[in-house]
Amino acid sequence: MNSQNGTKTQRLPTVYFSSIVTPTSMERKTLKFDAEFEKWREPVKDKMRLPKFESIDDFRNYSNLSMGAVLSQLPLQAGIIKTECKCISHDGAEVRIDRFATAEQMAAQQTPQPAVLFFHGGGMVVGSVGLFAPFISMQAFGSGVQFFATEYRLAPEHPDPTPVEDCYASLKWLSTHSAELGIDPSRIAVMGESAGGGLAAGTALMARDRGLEPPIKQQILMYPMLDDRSLNAPSAADLDEFVYFPLHLSKLCWECYLGKDKAGKEEADVSPYAAPGRASSLKGLPSTYMDVGGLDLFRDECAMYAARLAAANVQVEFHLFPGLTHGFERAAEVHGVKMAVAGRMRWIKDL
Repeated sequence: MNSQNGTKTQRLPTVYFSSIVTPTSMERKTLKFDAEFEKWREPVKDKMRLPKFESIDDFRNYSNLSMGAVLSQLPLQAGIIKTECKCISHDGAEVRIDRFATAEQMAAQQTPQPAVLFFHGGGMVVGSVGLFAPFISMQAFGSGVQFFATEYRLAPEHPDPTPVEDCYASLKWLSTHSAELGIDPSRIAVMGESAGGGLAAGTALMARDRGLEPPIKQQILMYPMLDDRSLNAPSAADLDEFVYFPLHLSKLCWECYLGKDKAGKEEADVSPYAAPGRASSLKGLPSTYMDVGGLDLFRDECAMYAARLAAANVQVEFHLFPGLTHGFERAAEVHGVKMAVAGRMRWIKDL
């Protein structure tokens, strides 16, 4: 039994890893970059793979400098106003929630509207709402749906369960304060990218198990980080030469989040809220959109999660975009990227 809410952790050693055929010298390998994507990446290919970091501080410094240099140049979309809200997490700590909405939406004088609760990426160890604010405001502007974004606390200073508990606390706050915010609590989606996608999936599981009413309507998962056991997947070595987010960094992040004694270990007592791929059942989860690149280290765990959602009779739309890597949005003119962006936007607008 798992330590949180008595939820059992699913054991999938045979189906999830061992049944995947290990490549041999006679096996034909067809992995390659999408032609459009490869053309786009050629001038910047030296920056298309994160370097090896000896510590989380090194990763944070690099991330803040590289991402900050790009994202700080992007203003919020015209008409989108960012304001701060607060909620209280499981341990009594105050957690900030940033609201991205128009003046009309904030006036709360209209028919209750849908909302998206967004969780940023960064392996659970780096990043902030501030860094992702331009991206979030673009989603709010393009969809006409207001966004809320949680400034969850980061590992290793705040390991599991704090990040996902912060996220759930913000969801519960959004639901219970819906009337004053002009929100319809039955039309809330959780959304995240990379680690944020994993947190969104974990939050959805937590909301189901804790009986949140009304339930979440949708989860929108952008190449989510779902299962620490993927560190041991046979496909990881073949993918590692292509990926932007490499295996050694994934290992560092999972160890910071779960602890070195648990990360990647099949028999470890790991909460399914921290690693949703370990959940024993996906029944009763909200309708799900998910996408991932074919050259993403998280590819197999995303495909497995989508298949399990479908088997649990959850409505799911899953896209595997061949030849694209983690964080592929930067190649905005590539056909597969346009398809992914359009698919996500369609789900947001359908709330």
